[in-house]
This record gives sequence, structure tokens and C-alpha cells, in this order.
Amino acid sequence: MRPLNLLLCIMAAGLLSSCATTKVFYQVYKTNYEGLTKKDHLVVFEDENCVVSYNLWGDGGNIGFRFYNKTDQNIFLNLDECFYISNGNAFNYYKNRVYTSSSATGVSQSSGISSSRSVDASVSVTALNYLSLLQTNSVTAGASQSVYSSNSTMSSKGRSVAINEEKIMCIPPQSSKIVAEYSINESPYRDCDLLRFPKNKQSIVKTFDKTNSPYIFSNLLVYKIGQNENQKKIKNEFYVTEISNLTKETMSTLNYERSCGEKSFEKQYFFKNLGPDAFYIEYVRPNTYKWEH
Repeated sequence: MRPLNLLLCIMAAGLLSSCATTKVFYQVYKTNYEGLTKKDHLVVFEDENCVVSYNLWGDGGNIGFRFYNKTDQNIFLNLDECFYISNGNAFNYYKNRVYTSSSATGVSQSSGISSSRSVDASVSVTALNYLSLLQTNSVTAGASQSVYSSNSTMSSKGRSVAINEEKIMCIPPQSSKIVAEYSINESPYRDCDLLRFPKNKQSIVKTFDKTNSPYIFSNLLVYKIGQNENQKKIKNEFYVTEISNLTKETMSTLNYERSCGEKSFEKQYFFKNLGPDAFYIEYVRPNTYKWEH
């Protein structure tokens, strides 16, 4: 092979290796629970007054819940006494936060028929974005001002609304509210019995019982009915019973999305074996990663 051709081959191989994409994997967690049942694709706790339902499925797991009031009176959920507990560590549902939403308007007036220059006035607007997080943006209002005008004005006015976080959440009769705050786990579990990057269709499962489970988590909820001073406590507890690492091809299936008798133009990946008592963590293998566990 000529030196030039050899050099071109080496350069092409290097380019292909540098452009290689990282491979996607999923660590899947299955859980068990006590005092709850699986119903209508949810994990449910129910007593004579309320229904508390869970769907853990999601990246990192979702321990948020829907609280449904079965009674004909208001139920008051005391968030300052409600906690998410993970492996013995308690986290408050009530954090005494204040959410602020601000707005500003500008009005300009000018007179004159000669050349003009622009005058800009900027204000900061703080509000809740679509993720319910506070975000501050700069908003600019422009006014046209004549050089020879003696009657040019710029006025602005604003309004700010502060919303305090609910310490006691009122849930009306025959209705529900959703409380969501915490993920269950965000870092993949490491174990010598688990291949971190398995091959397709290779399934190695690490099993646990409650005595050796690496993750035991629960919601401790406190509520009262109407004007009754007696509080009721609920503890909904889960623990991880299985952990497995899977490839994207093993975890999902490639198919068309269908709606109203029509299907999408291209196939998409859909998760298999979804369950309200399971969750997953998505992670990737970098091209240079050497560890297998």
C-alpha cells in the first residue's frame, strides 16, 4: 500500500472512532411495599378517608403522590409534618419558600417632526418558568425621542406578586391534589455481581429482601378532616428488591407511534414492561471507559 493511501486510511479510522457515539444503558429497579396494592396501573394506599396513589416510573424514580379526598369535608394535609424518608434520612415537604412573579409596562409620548434617537429602558422580570423554577430575564422598552421635541416623556409602572408556599394544603371533597418534590435515586448502584455494561439480551439481576435492600424509602403523611383536631398519620413504605443493568435494545422496543388509526412516519423506542412499582436510571458508556462493574 502506498504511503499516501495508508495515511488516508489511518486518518479515516481516527475520524470514525472520534465520532463514535456513546452507548446508552438503563439500570432498572423493582420494588416491593407493605400495606399498599397495585390498582389501575398505580400503587395505591386507601383508608376510609383518602386514596394516596403512586407511579414510581421515571428516570431517577418519582416518589410524588396524588392525594384524593373521599369524604364530604375538606381534608387538610399538614405539609410541615410530612416527610420523604430515604434510608433513614428525612426530607421536608414544606420548605417555607416564596415564589415571586413580577411584571412591568412602559408608556412613551413624543412630539416633533425632526430627526429622532432611541432611548431604551430595561427592567428585570422574575417569574416562574415552565419548570416551576424562578427565572429572571431582562425586558427592554424602547421610546422614540425627537431632538427638537420639548414634550417627550417615558413612564413605566410595575406589579409584583409574592406567593407563599402552602404550609397546610386544603383538599376539597371528592377531589385530589398532586405533591411532587423528590427523586428516589440518581446515581447507578455499583456491585461486583452486576455488569455495568452488559451485552444485548444479557440480563443479570441482583436481588434483595427488606433486610439487605440498598434503598428503603417512604412517605410519612399527616392529615386531619374538617375542624377535627385529631390528626391521622400514614406511612407508605417501599424497598428495592431487584436491580438489573440493561442495554437500550433490551430495555425498549422499536415501533411506530399510533394515534387515531394513524402511525408515525418513523419508528421510535418505547420502554417495555413498564410498572408503577419500578423506576430506572439512564446512563452511558464513554468510548474510553474500561471498568466492567
